[in-house]
Amino acid sequence: MKLKYKKQIAGALAAGTLFLALAPVADAQSLWAMSGGRTRNIFADRKAQDVGDILTIVISESTSISDTRSSSNSKSGKNSLDAGVGIFDFIKAASIGGSDSFKADGSAASKNTTHGNVTVTVVDVQPNGNLVLEGTQSIWNNKNEHKITFKGICRPEDVTASNTISSTKIASATVRFDGKGPLNAKQRQGILTQVFNFLF
Repeated sequence: MKLKYKKQIAGALAAGTLFLALAPVADAQSLWAMSGGRTRNIFADRKAQDVGDILTIVISESTSISDTRSSSNSKSGKNSLDAGVGIFDFIKAASIGGSDSFKADGSAASKNTTHGNVTVTVVDVQPNGNLVLEGTQSIWNNKNEHKITFKGICRPEDVTASNTISSTKIASATVRFDGKGPLNAKQRQGILTQVFNFLF
């Protein structure tokens, strides 16, 4: 009886060993592994650092240009002729003079300030780790569209703990503001006015 049980137990162990040998092996992967073999620190702030991640651009741009020019130029001249004597006594004394002056002043000033937020997506990660950003924000109001398009490159180190970055820290930044709709259409010149401006 004992021999029978021993044979059953041995058969079960052999079947289990064969099953485990033929079962597919599962690869162990980290829960925090990222594409490209990089890992994310579970204790670090959740900041954008891989393709598909999003972050918010804080647009704060201000430019100021001032130019003042002044120039002046003047000249004067005078010639005189004495009265003739002797056989030239018919020549009367005479004088001639002239002057010329020029003065010009000019100044120009320009100041532009832009503030706003736009959320973009990381579309590529360069070999050195820099993030390539691109995103579009569209706002509709009474059939008028206000569209902001942003492109640029930033360093992951410049992204704050709140997953934002200032536009002043982005290289090759391109910010484009577009609009369309009834209100924006009224801001453009008519076709006839554009033709006359082109011709004249």
